[in-house]
Amino acid sequence: MKKLVFVGAGSMAEAMISGIGASGLLPGEHMWLTNKQDTHRLQTLEQKYGVRTTYNYDELFSDADTVVLAMKPKDAAMAIGEIKSYLTDGMLVISVLAGVSIAAIEAAAGASLAVARVMPNTSAAIGKSATALAVNENVTGEQKWRVKELFNTIGLTAIVEESQLDAVTGLSGSGPAYIYYLVEAMEKSAVEIGLEKHTAKQLIIQTLLGAAEMLTKSDKEPSQLRFEVTSPGGTTEAGISILEKHGVQSAFISCIKEATAQSRKLGSLLGSELASANRRF
Repeated sequence: MKKLVFVGAGSMAEAMISGIGASGLLPGEHMWLTNKQDTHRLQTLEQKYGVRTTYNYDELFSDADTVVLAMKPKDAAMAIGEIKSYLTDGMLVISVLAGVSIAAIEAAAGASLAVARVMPNTSAAIGKSATALAVNENVTGEQKWRVKELFNTIGLTAIVEESQLDAVTGLSGSGPAYIYYLVEAMEKSAVEIGLEKHTAKQLIIQTLLGAAEMLTKSDKEPSQLRFEVTSPGGTTEAGISILEKHGVQSAFISCIKEATAQSRKLGSLLGSELASANRRF
């Protein structure tokens, strides 16, 4: 990889820059950024990570072999319209635009490109993202390996079919919020049963970390691990019975299905907008 360009300089771009720099995969001076108009943001990232920034597209895309579309999805049509003449056959285009299909990106660009569509989550900020990626037929084996290598610097990466990315969005893309929602409930209950909030938060976080580590290191299914903790007539059984009474497991399943459906819906709307972008620019 010679030169990595980010179009968009938000939190996901920064997470990637931080991970890539920390891994030694690419030095800061080989990473270039631009955004819509926030010069202060560009200056901050330049000083913090040693990257290059510019609003001059000739300078930005010169010798670039990898371009990351990291703007907000609502700005994608205008942004791609402005840069499409710089997107060449030899470039790898990586999109982290939630819900935007590869076909929509190619339609907006008015060209057949090597496109990888990637769905990370917000835990990328601490190098713990659960990321899924899909590629089109124009992406070479070397380019696919390059994408995975890039996103492995901010967590775990899995290759999926593009048709599965809406499900990934509903599951792991939105997943951190589901966990935070659960922690909110646990914190509220802790206060009601007489625990000090700070102490309760420490106990909750360690409980989550321990359970995650058990799931990682054990060959047992989650249901078996749960049964092993649930003694007949014990405290865990009493608590689980309340969760089952309120249909918590069913609610989580419905939650993920609804988020998946919303991803498809938003993707369709954004796709229509991007498809028409090529006619406007």
